[in-house]
Amino acid sequence: MAATTTTSSLKIEQYKVTPFAFSSLCACPCRPIASRSVILTRRRSKLDHLGLFLDGARTKHGFRFGRNGVVSVNRRVITAVARAEPDRVDEEIAQQEVDKGQAVPINEEIASEHQQKASQLKTRIVFGLGIGIAVGGVVLAGGWVFTVALAAVVFVGAREYFELVRSHGITEGMTPPPRYVSRVCSVICALMPIFTLYFGHIDVSVTSAAFVLATALLLQRGNPRFAQLSSAVFGLFYCGYLPCFWVKLRCGLAAPALNTRIGASWPVLLGGQTHWTVGLVATLISISNIIAADTFAFLGGKAFGRTPLTSVSPKKTWEGTIVGLGGCIATSVILSRVLCWPNSLLGAIAFGFLNFFASVFGDLTESMIKRDAGVKDSGSLIPGHGGVLDRVDSYVFTGALAYSFVKIFLPLYGV
Repeated sequence: MAATTTTSSLKIEQYKVTPFAFSSLCACPCRPIASRSVILTRRRSKLDHLGLFLDGARTKHGFRFGRNGVVSVNRRVITAVARAEPDRVDEEIAQQEVDKGQAVPINEEIASEHQQKASQLKTRIVFGLGIGIAVGGVVLAGGWVFTVALAAVVFVGAREYFELVRSHGITEGMTPPPRYVSRVCSVICALMPIFTLYFGHIDVSVTSAAFVLATALLLQRGNPRFAQLSSAVFGLFYCGYLPCFWVKLRCGLAAPALNTRIGASWPVLLGGQTHWTVGLVATLISISNIIAADTFAFLGGKAFGRTPLTSVSPKKTWEGTIVGLGGCIATSVILSRVLCWPNSLLGAIAFGFLNFFASVFGDLTESMIKRDAGVKDSGSLIPGHGGVLDRVDSYVFTGALAYSFVKIFLPLYGV
């Protein structure tokens, strides 16, 4: 390209710096311009972002054309380019390292979270199976074994309830009962199942306990509050009175389940056929229905859950509830065929529906208490399950409804 040719434009981003005399780029820029030149050859490079132009034979920004189309470039410009380009490359490499450094902790955190969930699920299953086996043995034993075991559970549950009442979330809106009242109420709740088995009824003991409690709250130092009385009396009802119906269901319905095939082959040393009473069969079916309801509702919610059931427990959905209801009724019908109680299909369906309704109501009631208290679990006694109330909340109202249904609505106790 000669100097006399017409003016044309040449874009430097179409050229690549040939690695020739590159060490001179670090030389002092004060030397004469003509002393050093570099050759630009036509090839696309990382200099694209500069966007500099050469116009004909005229010198612009330190560029000038020589013979045979060779471009002579001012060493100062190439020095600036050579210095700018490594900076850009270093920035890109540094950004890539930063991205990698951020990705590694995120991946490790996700893996750690999955491991933690898997460990929690394993712990939950192991302790759940252990609790299930222990409860099955206690229910089969019946009598004082069942009653004392229930009293121990009631005592721990009552302690958890009154700790929830005294928590920061609830005490912001009310005055909790004194600590000594909470302890006395816990002891009274634990004694109620024992009194139920011994006297055969619970009405007198509950009335007497409520009267003594109200008197103690009214005579306390300071200013007695109605909130103290209401929370304490509800504690007696929720943690003491309602669980007593499990004693009435298991031990009070002593009519033999004559049609049960298992009873016919039951060892005489363990009580023989008379050991299998209506109370035992009804208790086993009720507990099995609750377990089925919780399991199917959980699986159904995971698979189909879309519509929230209530704001009290945001994780519960209508879809999971419907699946849980179907699983509970199916379990009730299947066990009624296996244990031959109740003897009617309609009675088995109604018993399953009632157990499901009572379990959901008890679960939501405890969720409401925990929500007001601002806690996730009522305690930490059972690994993977939380506290005792977290494990038995579905059983609190079920015993009362199951006993009333068998006692009132099933002819001849369903035999």
